[in-house]
Amino acid sequence: MTDRTGAPVVVGVDGSPSALDAVRLAAREAVLRHRPLRVVNAFLWPLVGTPLGMVAPVLPDIELRQEAEKLVEEAVDEARKVDAELAVTGAVVDGGPVAVLLRESRDAALLVLGHRGLGGFAELLVGSAAVQLSARADCPVLVARGEARADGPVVVGVDGSALSDEAVGFAFAEAAARDAELVVVHTWLYPQPVSYREAFGDVLPLAYEPEQLRADEQRVLADAVAGWTERYPEVTVRPKLVAAATPARVLVEESVGAQLTVVGAHGRGSLGSLLLGSVSHAVLHHCHSPLAVVRHRGGRER
Repeated sequence: MTDRTGAPVVVGVDGSPSALDAVRLAAREAVLRHRPLRVVNAFLWPLVGTPLGMVAPVLPDIELRQEAEKLVEEAVDEARKVDAELAVTGAVVDGGPVAVLLRESRDAALLVLGHRGLGGFAELLVGSAAVQLSARADCPVLVARGEARADGPVVVGVDGSALSDEAVGFAFAEAAARDAELVVVHTWLYPQPVSYREAFGDVLPLAYEPEQLRADEQRVLADAVAGWTERYPEVTVRPKLVAAATPARVLVEESVGAQLTVVGAHGRGSLGSLLLGSVSHAVLHHCHSPLAVVRHRGGRER
């Protein structure tokens, strides 16, 4: 988990059913972390149809802001249904959704989003907006997807790079806090003999024998968790090495029955583009559990 003393869990709302799902998820996460919850609505005055140089009418602005404040109040009430003792505050913040949430992430322990919304949040997890938040947010991003199974494992995808180490550490902390098993998934692409013959001729180098490749990938998986198992000895770890051409599909399948699925924002190898392009869309749109996206910030000590 992110250890910013006193930092709240922040959730973005817009009045959509998906946003209310995010509020309930955010409330549970705040309780788990013993942190306050901050509910935020991004308020952007609609300038369409307003001639340049003219002052926008005051009354519509007030009415729109009042509506935004009502949405926040309803979301705060929903959060308190999860836990009446939870410290919850709400705010209407001027600006576009992505800009507002990026600013909020600077002082947050966790940023929670619905996977679909209305208005400014409608395209939040489609195209460049999702990439911006996952790549630039200063805290982990949690997307309300599917159903979190209370007794299910935490699932994390690894690729062996330093960039995925942050996600692995986050997943270990989450598994420890939830008293859950941790499933660590690493995918590798089984070599196709034809392509290797084209590169090396009829005789393949010993280094490219499938058995050697599998052994190498097993070491990558073991190295990815080694330091963290020492730090979290109470966590039961189930490593899973899968030969597959589509890492997103593997993670989506593993997310069935999980409490939480965790991925890094960037990396290399088969999981290197997990949150970019078509692979990111597959995970975001098909994950069967809440999805945490953790950006590597560097300089982390185990």
